Amino acid sequence: MSRRKRYDSQFKAQVAIEAIKNQQTVAQIASEYGVHPNQVSQWKKQALDQLPQLFTTGRSKATADTGQLVDELYRQIGQLKVELDWLQKKTQRLH
Repeated sequence: MSRRKRYDSQFKAQVAIEAIKNQQTVAQIASEYGVHPNQVSQWKKQALDQLPQLFTTGRSKATADTGQLVDELYRQIGQLKVELDWLQKKTQRLH
C-alpha cells in the first residue's frame, strides 16, 4: 500500500508560482516537479484565492474582533443588570 506524498509549503508555493506565470502548461509543470496536474491546478487556485489577503491591513480583523468583544461585554453587562435587579427585589421583600 502506497502512502501519500507530503509536500512542504515552500515546494507548493514554488509550483503554484510557476503555474501562475503561465510560461508552461500545467502538464509540463506537473511533469517537471513530479506531481499530478490536478494538484498543480489546485495549488494555483489556492494561491490566487489567498493572494488578496496578503494586502489587507490587520485593522479589518482587529475591528471585527473588537466589535465582537464589545458585543460580548454589553451582553454580560445586561445579564449582570438583570441579576442585580432580581437580587434587589428579593432583598426588599426580606426587609
